[in-house]
Amino acid sequence: MSSDRNSRPGRSPRVKSLLLGSVFALALGGIVAGESVVFSGSSAVAQNLSAPPVSAQAAQPFSFADVVSRVTPAVVSIRVKTDEVAQADDQGIPNIPEDSPLYDFFKRFGQPMPGMPGGGGRGGEQPHRYGMAQGSGFFISADGYVVTNNHVVENAEEVTVVTTDGRELKADVIGTDPKTDIALVKVKDGKDLPHVSFSAGDSRVGDWVVAIGNPFGLGGTVTAGIVSARGRDIGAGPYDDFIQIDAPINKGNSGGPAFNLAGEVIGVNTAIYSPSGGSVGIGFAIPARTVETVVKDLMDDGKVVRGWLGVQIQPVTEDLAASIGLDAAKGALVTEPQDGSPAEKAGIKAGDAIVAVNGEAVNDARDLARRIAAYPPETTVDVTVFRNGEKKEVKVELGQLPDEQKVAAAESSGKAEPTTLKDLGLSLAPAAQAGAGDEGVVVTRLDPEGKAADKGLRQGDVILEVAGHAVSKPAEVQAGLRKAAEEGRKAVLLRVRTGDNLRFVALPLDKA
Repeated sequence: MSSDRNSRPGRSPRVKSLLLGSVFALALGGIVAGESVVFSGSSAVAQNLSAPPVSAQAAQPFSFADVVSRVTPAVVSIRVKTDEVAQADDQGIPNIPEDSPLYDFFKRFGQPMPGMPGGGGRGGEQPHRYGMAQGSGFFISADGYVVTNNHVVENAEEVTVVTTDGRELKADVIGTDPKTDIALVKVKDGKDLPHVSFSAGDSRVGDWVVAIGNPFGLGGTVTAGIVSARGRDIGAGPYDDFIQIDAPINKGNSGGPAFNLAGEVIGVNTAIYSPSGGSVGIGFAIPARTVETVVKDLMDDGKVVRGWLGVQIQPVTEDLAASIGLDAAKGALVTEPQDGSPAEKAGIKAGDAIVAVNGEAVNDARDLARRIAAYPPETTVDVTVFRNGEKKEVKVELGQLPDEQKVAAAESSGKAEPTTLKDLGLSLAPAAQAGAGDEGVVVTRLDPEGKAADKGLRQGDVILEVAGHAVSKPAEVQAGLRKAAEEGRKAVLLRVRTGDNLRFVALPLDKA
């Protein structure tokens, strides 16, 4: 018997009692087959079900029946046979990084834990076993292409698509994109299948939305609501740009479509915010324009290829904007161009604030990442940087985003005579003498209530630059701070290395 990935046979009922904290919970599940739905006013089996639009007059009585009866045949249930040993570690946690925003959810709520039925024991190997997962999806072509979530088909051994009239169709995973949680599946020998299309325009806050899925395994279920917000960042990935909707999205809707009143797909339901695991009216869908772009790439060669600038960046805060002379806290601050990257070759430097791409303003660091990723490799773009109080145009030929980025953490230790800056609440020593590398000045002690700690400096951080000038001893840090104060600056910009990560910190200065 198939079940949701979060409710496999043998799961202890105690797992449900652990649902205590507010989390972003993946809404796994799909449609139970067997319901037969008749096309509304059509005899064409392979009709594109998103057209024609429902008239404004027809929508006045607030009935969604016409659009629902037209598009429901294109919505499917996806049943997945998974290799549980391949996807879980010895504590029953899926093989995802510990710094992932979903790691804590799965650790606490999503998988069996040691000592629970179905959980692995410590120190021993798990028995090889298979599980069944279930999700929703929808046809986008008459020959059987199906869109769903990556987390629905991840680690799939077998995939079966179940239509609303009860047919079970074997399918293959064409490609997945974990960064946006989109996957493309295709049924074998698909022909004359009902399908829907994506909306060409953006939905507005306040627009009606209809979600179709299989919450809690009850069968094909329809919920309705409105678009509550756009551009939501929930920390699920580097390209978060979710549509927030209040149509109930519960376990079983993942990969299912959200429709407008014209029967067009405005998004793919993927997550909910919930204190209990059930809907509280805050759901998130991946926008149609993002899904459509990803799907086109997956159709081409089964993978998504994105443009790559090659910079480490951080948001521009009010303090950082003041320290570099930028009028508003907008754009993305470059902490370091990566070696050999397109950015380095084009002359982009650490301390540059990227404020526009091809003339379009960049709001923040995440906005820059999305904009660059939207361009294919080898595209030349005009990047506007703010440097030394002036804007400058830099032409950059984008590369291809690497498949994986390794993140490492380094610890440093050693002894050196520290120099104490009491007004800032920190002590400094040359990094080389403290065993913290060959460059910069290391923070050896920190007052947790001092100015430096308040702005995010930590013990063990290495200060590489002060106001754009490299430093190698505490005296040079003091000189840089003194000069900035003499110039009347409110803050001074420090370039700091924490482990292997680089960032900028705006340190406030006392008024003279």
